[in-house]
Amino acid sequence: MEFDLIVTNGLIVSPTDILEAQEIGIKDGKILCLGASLPRGPSTKVIDAEGAYITPGGVDSHVHLEQRNTPQGDTWETGTRSAICGGTTTIVAFVSQHREDKSLIPLVEEYSALARGNSYVDYGLHVILTNPTPTVLNEELAVLKSEWGITSVKLYMTYDKMKLVDKEVLGVLTAARRLGLTTMIHAENHDMIALIIDTLEAEGKTEPYFHSVSRPTLAESEATYRAISLAELMDTPILLVHVSSHDAARHIREAQTRLLPIYGETCPQYLWLLAEKLKGEHFHGAKAVCSPPLRESSAETDAMWTGIANGTFTTFSSDHAASKFYVEGGKRLGIVDGKPRFRNIPNGLPGLETRLPLLFKGVLEGRIRIQDFVRVACSNPARLYGLPQKGAILPGKDADLCIWYPHGKIAPIVLKNTMLHHDIDYTPYEDMRFENWPRYTILRGEVVWNRENGGLVGQKGL
Repeated sequence: MEFDLIVTNGLIVSPTDILEAQEIGIKDGKILCLGASLPRGPSTKVIDAEGAYITPGGVDSHVHLEQRNTPQGDTWETGTRSAICGGTTTIVAFVSQHREDKSLIPLVEEYSALARGNSYVDYGLHVILTNPTPTVLNEELAVLKSEWGITSVKLYMTYDKMKLVDKEVLGVLTAARRLGLTTMIHAENHDMIALIIDTLEAEGKTEPYFHSVSRPTLAESEATYRAISLAELMDTPILLVHVSSHDAARHIREAQTRLLPIYGETCPQYLWLLAEKLKGEHFHGAKAVCSPPLRESSAETDAMWTGIANGTFTTFSSDHAASKFYVEGGKRLGIVDGKPRFRNIPNGLPGLETRLPLLFKGVLEGRIRIQDFVRVACSNPARLYGLPQKGAILPGKDADLCIWYPHGKIAPIVLKNTMLHHDIDYTPYEDMRFENWPRYTILRGEVVWNRENGGLVGQKGL
């Protein structure tokens, strides 16, 4: 038997351990074995990791691409292209139901058609529910699980066009329990936010910065506690998405301490950025508008790092939901009759390509361990969302790898948007300094990103 590819001389990382002096033998897109001095054949390719970390290909389980409400965002082609260049080999994106949509099946078919043949990465789908009719809950979700492999739904507790009231949430949780689905919840108190927005607008406070004022940590904390209470009543697992504040994380941690099946997710922007970012001149603060918003204090970002380190957060996702800034229909929708209106700014930031480098930066700075990195960015999302071939460097798994640079082998990088491979005209991490970056990305045994020799060398078509 001859291996197609052997990766040697690396530090192989799992959620609990670091393996040294082991090679990775790959055949037909799968990891065949880990071992020492694996046999080379005449056609075996060898990659020398030169002592660097080897992590599983990243699994980004919270991605918005080519959705109807983000016409100026990334497409499947441009978004997944950027994912590969940042070490991510699998994404899970959202099929979005609008209020007027009675059936989910046509939506899944339509969205799958957008993805088919245009992706650089492997992918799965979630479904956003805004109109959970009896037919959807009692018939269609079962079909989506059995025929499409969709095992997760997302709900909103805010936004006029998307929010569900508590009784509707309970109805979804009942169906999720029956079918064994994971329910993702965007938890913010809608009425608190609506009142504050109206008050701010009446006072003429409509600059982008006031977006963060309008969505206080208390709104996230209250809704998080309420969502946990609803899940506890139904004895159903939930995942609180894009957690941004200490108080919300505390509610999750306390529920977990009581052995409730409550999971949490946070994102790069809540580790590195603060509300000050929304104060940019000439409306540039709009580039940093997302929900929940960036927080005022570094105590909040510190709490997010702590939540990763202590296991409060199950997953770490990009929540890539980008809109261009300089193009009509993008972030500048928040300028109405020449005046800023933060209410109208499309929410969301770009982050598919920078997600793993930003988390790895935390490893290098001693915020978390490299094992924590793998747990939240690779292994846990694969397990939680039913991707058994992903997220681990083990025999029988897909040969999805991210090989980093060894210490001292890469010059520091000062990030510029022009370096990235998305189709968005800015990055909120402009001029941030990085000491490492993915050197190789391998998807099912094929090198698809080689930073020093060709860059993006993979092809779309998945």
